[in-house]
Amino acid sequence: MSSHQQETKAIHVGQEPEQWSHREVVPPISLATTYKQPRPGEAISYEYGRSGNPTRCCLEKCLASLENAEHGFCFSSGLASITTLTYLLKSGDHIISGDDIYGGTNRLFQKCAARMGLTTTFVDARDVKNIAKALQPNTRLIWMETPTNPTMKLADIKAIADYVKTLDNVILAVDNTFMSPYFQKPLDLGADIVLHSISKYINGHSDVIMGVIMTRREDLAERIRFFQNALGAVPSPFDCFLVNRGVKTLAVRMECHQRNGLEIAKYLESHPKVAKVYHPGLPSHPQHELHKKQCSGSSGMISFEIKGGKKEASDFVANLEIFTLAESLGGIESLIEIPSLMTHTSVPLEQRKQLGISDSLVRVSVGIESIQDLIADMDQAFAKI
Repeated sequence: MSSHQQETKAIHVGQEPEQWSHREVVPPISLATTYKQPRPGEAISYEYGRSGNPTRCCLEKCLASLENAEHGFCFSSGLASITTLTYLLKSGDHIISGDDIYGGTNRLFQKCAARMGLTTTFVDARDVKNIAKALQPNTRLIWMETPTNPTMKLADIKAIADYVKTLDNVILAVDNTFMSPYFQKPLDLGADIVLHSISKYINGHSDVIMGVIMTRREDLAERIRFFQNALGAVPSPFDCFLVNRGVKTLAVRMECHQRNGLEIAKYLESHPKVAKVYHPGLPSHPQHELHKKQCSGSSGMISFEIKGGKKEASDFVANLEIFTLAESLGGIESLIEIPSLMTHTSVPLEQRKQLGISDSLVRVSVGIESIQDLIADMDQAFAKI
């Protein structure tokens, strides 16, 4: 179904009823941990649940199709995906990462990958020249988030990919969680690997922890498949079933996230108690033109600065009634948080200051509720600070 639109792919790829004995329209949950072999060492399809599972296979095929990839590999979390990715490297290798990234990824690179002998240089990826300046003879991975978490900076994926193609033995991986495959396709822009925290937009219902790595490169796929099995950080069949169900509504959810997100961003931009709004879909965003070039739309992610400081920001989020004060993002419900006190506390204070992650910065994941109700909720919370 490579010629079909992603609304169709999300519903049908990997879900073919003909693959099941009873022609189930919905892929069943296969809970078996092991599979009978007709003769020793002659597995018919699967041999052990960690190495492969029918329910997981359905999902991996579906997700790969959404990113126009050839291969997809699901893991027990987004961070498990990144951890597995680091096993493509060896001790002594160097990583170049965007500076403004998810706090858990920052912690993984600085506190965990470092224990494996990997070093990381964090750069402002808005300019490919900064990546070139950070290049070392042992650089083997360039890691990008775009938009970034939480200040919504953009990296020019194509420009970076064109630069990486001039290098030997360097992999470009892009975390596409904030945009989802519906609005941005890094592989089409030249990336080698695209990664998602499935827990967010792809599943969309805040009830599954999972990650995925996708690629078109056979050489990388072979190695990732080996490490998926060898490291064993695989998701459960039931979680795969839930994501198979959740992803079917990705298109309609993302359209609503986009509409609501833009309305909230415009509302915040005009509010007297807001100092600044970060949303690439706004013409005021400094990289708005790049956004229009490499994305087909905007998700529901917004960050903004409340006038004042920690107290004003804390009072505002605590007084909301519809927006839930909680970490994570990409679900049907609207969530709100203060990154410096929640998702990015593991980022060193000095680094947070350099990145502009202040105590008055608020991050919003706009859900699919009534936009009138969401704005009214913000109105009453602003009135209390």
